[in-house]
Amino acid sequence: MFEQLETINRRPAPFEVYTANALWDDAHISQQMLAYHLNEDVDLASRKAAFIDRSVDWIVSRFGVRAGTKIVDFGCGPGQYTTRLAGRQADVTGIDFSRNSIQYARDWAAREGLAVEYHRQDYLALESGVRFDLIIMIMCDYCVLSPDQRRQLLGKFDEVLAPEGAILLDVSALPAFDRRTEGASYAENLMDGFWSAGRYYGFLNTFKYDKEKLVLDKYTIVEPDRTRTIYNWFQHFSPDDLRAEFAASGFAVEDVYADVAGAPFDGDGDEFAVVARKA
Repeated sequence: MFEQLETINRRPAPFEVYTANALWDDAHISQQMLAYHLNEDVDLASRKAAFIDRSVDWIVSRFGVRAGTKIVDFGCGPGQYTTRLAGRQADVTGIDFSRNSIQYARDWAAREGLAVEYHRQDYLALESGVRFDLIIMIMCDYCVLSPDQRRQLLGKFDEVLAPEGAILLDVSALPAFDRRTEGASYAENLMDGFWSAGRYYGFLNTFKYDKEKLVLDKYTIVEPDRTRTIYNWFQHFSPDDLRAEFAASGFAVEDVYADVAGAPFDGDGDEFAVVARKA
């Protein structure tokens, strides 16, 4: 038991283990994630509908979205942005790893009579002959990727972005990192059954990495017949950090906002959004 507790409480090296697929490919967990996406009372997996409506209005205005504008949503979830943008007559593609989310998005588009192209796949593996006028990546998805994965993603952006196209994405900011604290907790059926349909015991260890401005929420789920560990990494940035990272991949950050609805940048905010183009 002591050795097991040592393993549970061990601090890994930054991005030593990557288990994001476990959130999206497990039948039970992916259903829980979809429920969070659609829950209007929380801003956990998706933001609330009123914010998304305001955000889409701003995106349409900021980027001149019109009939035929080609937009791709990396990590589209159940289609909150793709469906709304398709309703503005944009030519929209959504990419997400979650089977449940993609099916929900397809069903939603069908009910609305909208032609949205959806791909269930890892967006780092996207191959497309289409060149998009706008790439969006919303809800700080960029932050869960390792530095190598982010370089790969920016290379993918370069492949599929039209010469005059733009990128819009949001990230977690350094003040949010400062407000996080390390800790360890334990509970029966941690997070009210989120991790399994049956009984389990859950351990949560939160680690901060000051040099990297990185936070890890490490979940260890102990069930009668198995023990699983899920690693949720979350990178934090300053605007200058993001400018440098984008510049190294051939992009220039054009504007910085507080969020993807175009609010003015707030240096004390938990997140911020950027618009970037090919340099």
